[in-house]
Amino acid sequence: MERAAEPADSAVARVRESFARQGLMLHLGAELIAVTDGSVTIALRARPEVSQQHGFVHGGATSAIADSAGGYAALTRMPSGSEVLTVDFTLNLLAPASGQSVEAVASVVRSGRALTVCRLDAWSIDGGQRRHIATGQQTLIRVDR
Repeated sequence: MERAAEPADSAVARVRESFARQGLMLHLGAELIAVTDGSVTIALRARPEVSQQHGFVHGGATSAIADSAGGYAALTRMPSGSEVLTVDFTLNLLAPASGQSVEAVASVVRSGRALTVCRLDAWSIDGGQRRHIATGQQTLIRVDR
């Protein structure tokens, strides 16, 4: 049985507060773009510090924002006092991440008492054009504080 979702403003506040404490997202320069019930978008501006040797945004940077987006999407479905940890994560890189930025969009597929499964997608944004560059799935476990 799935629990009822918390009011959106409470979940959004918890996600924003947690994101502000996440050192890796700060280090990468990632931005929290959208938070709704069961869905989160994180963006990363392309720049030399997050590139690989060919000038594309590094797959590790793309994976990091996708993983965080999934974790925060799952967190929107958790009761106050809960956190989540990734237990399994697969991301297929479909195309090089060229363009001005990368956006990772995660959505909850199923939220259970202990485990939540999220779909992950990443898009390269270049001059208003979106190109699908990665897709994957993630399983997270609920951890009560």
